[in-house]
Amino acid sequence: MADRKQVTQSRDEWRLPRETAASIIAGKENDPYAILGVHRIGASLIARCFIPGAEEVEATTLDGKAAGKLERIHDDGLFEGRLKIRKPRPLRYLARNGGGEWQIADPYSFGPVLGPFDDYYIGEGRHMRLFDKMGAHPMHHDGADGIHFAVWAPNASRVSVVGDFNTWDGRCNVMRFRRDSGIWETFIPDIDAGTIYKYEILDARGTRLPLKADPFAFRSELRPKTASVVEGSARHEWGDKAHREYWSSTDPRREPISIYEVHAGSWRRKDGEPGFLSWDELAEQLIPYCIEMGFTHIEFLPVSEHPYDPSWGYQTTGLYAPSARFGEPEGFARFVDGAHRVGLGVLVDWVPAHFPTDEHGLARFDGTALYEHADPRKGFHPDWNTAIYNFGRTEVSSFLINNALFWAERFHVDGLRVDAVASMLYLDYSRKAGEWIPNEKGGRENLEAVEFLRAMNREIYGAHKGIVTIAEESTSWPRVSQPVHEGGLGFGFKWNMGFMHDTLSYMKREAIHRKHHHRELTFGLLYAFSENFVLPLSHDEVVHGKGSLLNKMSGDDWQKFANLRAYYGFMWGYPGKKLLFMGQEFAQRREWSEARALDWDLLDAPAHGGMRRLVANLNAAYRENAALHARDCEPDGFRWLLADEAESSVFAWLRQAPGAQPIAVISNFTPVLRSGYTVPLPHEGDWLEILNTDSASFGGTNAGNGGKVVAKNGRTTMTLPPLSTVMLKYAD
Repeated sequence: MADRKQVTQSRDEWRLPRETAASIIAGKENDPYAILGVHRIGASLIARCFIPGAEEVEATTLDGKAAGKLERIHDDGLFEGRLKIRKPRPLRYLARNGGGEWQIADPYSFGPVLGPFDDYYIGEGRHMRLFDKMGAHPMHHDGADGIHFAVWAPNASRVSVVGDFNTWDGRCNVMRFRRDSGIWETFIPDIDAGTIYKYEILDARGTRLPLKADPFAFRSELRPKTASVVEGSARHEWGDKAHREYWSSTDPRREPISIYEVHAGSWRRKDGEPGFLSWDELAEQLIPYCIEMGFTHIEFLPVSEHPYDPSWGYQTTGLYAPSARFGEPEGFARFVDGAHRVGLGVLVDWVPAHFPTDEHGLARFDGTALYEHADPRKGFHPDWNTAIYNFGRTEVSSFLINNALFWAERFHVDGLRVDAVASMLYLDYSRKAGEWIPNEKGGRENLEAVEFLRAMNREIYGAHKGIVTIAEESTSWPRVSQPVHEGGLGFGFKWNMGFMHDTLSYMKREAIHRKHHHRELTFGLLYAFSENFVLPLSHDEVVHGKGSLLNKMSGDDWQKFANLRAYYGFMWGYPGKKLLFMGQEFAQRREWSEARALDWDLLDAPAHGGMRRLVANLNAAYRENAALHARDCEPDGFRWLLADEAESSVFAWLRQAPGAQPIAVISNFTPVLRSGYTVPLPHEGDWLEILNTDSASFGGTNAGNGGKVVAKNGRTTMTLPPLSTVMLKYAD
């Protein structure tokens, strides 16, 4: 570090020592605020500036008052001189060379923006407004408009902001180091929103690292470019008060939740490059489609910035930036607002489990394992070749928790589906003996990740009433969706992976063999109410050679469609919230690929159009009948009617809720038309057939019961159409 004694020396000894000047010119000076800018030396005010390429420099105040001409003391653009003003204040310089003249405000003449309270709360991990402090923020500061930058890099020896505004020269805008928090900050006047920037970081040894994108960037360049972009300070004017007040005042466990899972880049495409629909175009097409189909929520695969399309967003490098693939961040806000105004919720997939090692991202951010663990037995994920966050580090946990809060506040999302929770909970996840480190108690549980998840859920539920968090958790970890104060992880819901695996295993079997595997469909009711479950038929089931849902069904083409219709009826009648990946609502034949749009032309075929009508009708029945949703997560909402009819592969149960007419759900998973089949029904009188997956309008044979059945002495005899699910609603 340069000698600072000159700042207290006499007025006759202003000139910087040669070694100090050389340090600035070489870009090695890590505390330029002690040298450049405005300083009082004795009775005089001295200004120093570094403007590469300048041959002459005159200083003025921000309001244009002449403040003195500076002397060039180094040919590379280092100037100093006495000022004609009495008090220190920010300056602007008029620089000249043979090519002309230009003005530049002096960033080193401006004071800091962050304060000691920021340092304290950041250090404690209790700053829940980090996104208001970190990253790049347009502001008016010390009399000038500009951008404030702040980044955490505690082990760096120097950090600079670089961009077109300083010809990507890391010597020009070196940041001020706040030792108590490890944060570097600077205010750069006279630059605006839209400015492209990165951070140039020298590690502890002075080695220059690859340029880094801003971890708190609110906007990014479109891939393959990787720089961050300063987002404007304006905030969206929201019109979704009614939607948010409704969900803030209700218990989501007792509401109909039917989720349409969407990959924004391949739902539909348009001609040209990159070919993606913008958020506004998606709003015009996707929102009305979901309303028409009766879904209550859209769930997007990750929309955060990511460099590699085939990762589907699960390898994100910009957690705070909606991907530039679909336009500016404000476009996503407009999408969410538009969805809310018509009563449609928006969930986003959130990925706190791991991050990619792209050199512009978080990996070894300041030359050390800052966001990740240094030991690969804790810090490297073998499944995805990614880094694992160090959840036990206060600043890392705070970074992630603030990100969850950010999506809820800035974009009003209704919830977060948290990806790969199981990989976070277990230290030995996908690892062999010797490839992982036990916790402090000798166990395999990742205690730091457990505490992080609990803290995240406490904070987001405490700050945003009405939001939900949903865990993708594939093990039997206890109490995932129970409150933290009751010993749970604090999630609102958990994906029921067992339901998906067992039921799809059953549906793949030829009908003649299903009687031997009857328990695959009844076993799930043993644990169906141990968590608040979402039943997921997600993107994971239709990729990587797994084929589409239609092609998982057994039988010939007609039977595949009938099986899928019966399966959807079974699922919509089963306790738990619903999730269906895009394209499966009309029985997409091909396996999903992120590189192309769905096969919308299939809707011209009656069988595919019928499938879509069925899903719309299932959503309507689910929404309109409290018996099908109001006790999705509670055992008193379900009662078996027929659980042991293995020989005929028939299942029947009752869905019920206080104050609602009960609904009987009967599934026949053989291609046999069963007439005069006896089904127990608890109430005497008429039961209306509100849904029959074998209806001709859905592509079936139209076998049925003439719209109703009559129960006497606790039972009815009825027709069970082949490969079908029928729903009967009790009528007083």
